[in-house]
Amino acid sequence: MEDYHVAKFIHIQEHELGLFAIYDGHLGDTVPSYLQKHLFSNILKEEDFWVDPNRAIAKAYERTDQAILSQSADLGRGGSTAVTAILINGQRLCVANVGDSRAVLSRGGQALQVTIDHEPNTERGSIENKGGFVSNMPGDVPRVNGQLAVSRAFGDKSLKTHLRSDPDMRNIEIDNSTELLILASDGLWKVVANQEAVDIARKIKDPQKAAKQLIVEAVKRESRDDISCVVVRFRG
Repeated sequence: MEDYHVAKFIHIQEHELGLFAIYDGHLGDTVPSYLQKHLFSNILKEEDFWVDPNRAIAKAYERTDQAILSQSADLGRGGSTAVTAILINGQRLCVANVGDSRAVLSRGGQALQVTIDHEPNTERGSIENKGGFVSNMPGDVPRVNGQLAVSRAFGDKSLKTHLRSDPDMRNIEIDNSTELLILASDGLWKVVANQEAVDIARKIKDPQKAAKQLIVEAVKRESRDDISCVVVRFRG
């Protein structure tokens, strides 16, 4: 199990922030553990966070990745995906992701995928332009240089010249139709469709119990991957 997560509320001056994340590690758990400890604090240290959260998040993702690469002697050669969500004063959600951990929102019972899965085939051009290649071996998933099944990640020093670590970002206003947010690693999404996940989570009022039920469902469907899940309920 190489996944780490964050789910907490903090107060800064007059602001309430909800901090939620899933970090899905590969080749060890040192990079996702590092992200759990440092990524949100690095975001909040950016001077322009309150003025331009997206810019602050992008800069912090880049700086955190550089820090991980510079400490590869201690952290090892592994890496991690990241999907982060920051809820600002219960009104605005800033979601960012690198890799294939995913954020799905429920609005009026309808599933809305908020993030983009960064898979090697969808970003083949970027990988090949940097001198890498995407392998498509029979019975296997596409991989960068025959090794990694995502096209963006933190860490992965040996593949970094062919990988990106800049996040895709999305801002969402929380209105009366916004019910819940599901963040999960691909161990869930490989076997549970977005709408199915929303349907399961909506039936369970306690968000922690809803997250556990989604994991139980993924295990029942024989997911072979690490599975982590956070559910954030906005109303109801």
